[in-house]
Amino acid sequence: MEDSKPLRCSHCAGPLSKELETSRWTVAPFIRDSFSMIGTAVGGTAGAFYGFNHVMPIVQRRIKGPMWVHFLVGAPPVMVFSSACAGLAGGAVPALAQLVSSSYHAAVSSSSLPPVSEEEQMHKTRSSSPL
Repeated sequence: MEDSKPLRCSHCAGPLSKELETSRWTVAPFIRDSFSMIGTAVGGTAGAFYGFNHVMPIVQRRIKGPMWVHFLVGAPPVMVFSSACAGLAGGAVPALAQLVSSSYHAAVSSSSLPPVSEEEQMHKTRSSSPL
């Protein structure tokens, strides 16, 4: 008799078939792209704000001259820092959304997994022993 339940890992309840992995466990591309855009915007804005507030006073103390010289010297490192923050946040926010989604599905589906027998569990611990 064929079991109609999808195959899942007995340790983490992760999907063992490609069809299950692409159907319910992954965040939809539209949502992933939206989170990526939001993360990029927030990361870039926060990076620029942080960079200007911390870099410009240092530049003003070390370089004497008009304000446009301070901006000319201080803006490139701030833009590099802001771009790095935007890139990191643009990748981290969708990854975090995927992690939350997978964790939720694992928690929900783990309660529906059949319990592992003691004999099977002892066999797994014996076979993984280094001795």
